[in-house]
Amino acid sequence: MRFRDEKPGDVERTREVVRGWRTANPQGTPEQLLADVGHQFHSDWAPVLRSVLITVDRHRVREITGQASSGRGHP
Repeated sequence: MRFRDEKPGDVERTREVVRGWRTANPQGTPEQLLADVGHQFHSDWAPVLRSVLITVDRHRVREITGQASSGRGHP
């Protein structure tokens, strides 16, 4: 699978799924994420799901600590 063959909406769908999963599983691990939602994506997307989870978590920490995104394009 080549990621350049994906549609632009695929990445946003991934973000939405991961955000929803994190909301439902605040203490969940990346392995649990893959077990729970990985079947919705091509198996090559496992690294993408993990990286989106890291980004979602980083954004939430910034919201909690009052250091919200500085406009540099972070989700």
